[in-house]
Amino acid sequence: MSQLPESPIITIERRKAVTVIVAAVILAIALGGGLTKVGSGFAARSANGITVTGSAKVAAVADNAVWTLSVALSAPKVADAVTRVGAGVDSLTKYLSDGGIPAEALTLGPVSTYANEEYLNGNSTGRILSYRASRDVTIRSTDVQLISKLSQGIGTLLQSGVPVNNYGPQYYVSTLADLRPQLLGEAMQDAKVRAEALTKAVGGSVGAVMSVKSGPFQVTTPDSTMTSDMGAYDTSSIDKTITSTVSVTFKTN
Repeated sequence: MSQLPESPIITIERRKAVTVIVAAVILAIALGGGLTKVGSGFAARSANGITVTGSAKVAAVADNAVWTLSVALSAPKVADAVTRVGAGVDSLTKYLSDGGIPAEALTLGPVSTYANEEYLNGNSTGRILSYRASRDVTIRSTDVQLISKLSQGIGTLLQSGVPVNNYGPQYYVSTLADLRPQLLGEAMQDAKVRAEALTKAVGGSVGAVMSVKSGPFQVTTPDSTMTSDMGAYDTSSIDKTITSTVSVTFKTN
């Protein structure tokens, strides 16, 4: 018996069914591969361990001071301005000497002068109104308490008519280089304690150190919250707080 040809409609439906089956197989393969990659990704992340930040701080006292003062004034003639500045510097050095600062602790800068020109509507008329002269006096000392005392009493010199600009002493800690290793070690210990507390809370434990990144040191006034990404160094106070931070990644078990 001869076989009757299939209806065009049946042929089309069969092709659709085959297409659906092939598409389902391809999708299953793709999902399987995708899930495998996702799973390996989670495993890699868990293998990275835990990253925590540890910190340590210590109180420090400045043992070096740099104090810059400037005598400046104006006069109709440049020679008069320079002479008066010289007299002012003599009065200033006498104040410092009488206060206990030795001559070798003083550094006198050069005398600088410039003309104060007359301006009309933003344009110079070429006329000189006066001349301004100035000279810096810099004191370097390890007696920070004496520098602080003299700085607070500089008003008596101003009251006597000496035109002194006081920029304020700057106080530094010379032992900072020695404190850095100590603070870094303490910050590492703090990071480990924090990592152990976190992992213990979820039933894990801390393993070996995978990486360490040291943050910038912060030298601030006591109880200050000031920080800087590049590190801070406050020079306005004698008493300071030095803070160190480290970011540590530990393996977890």
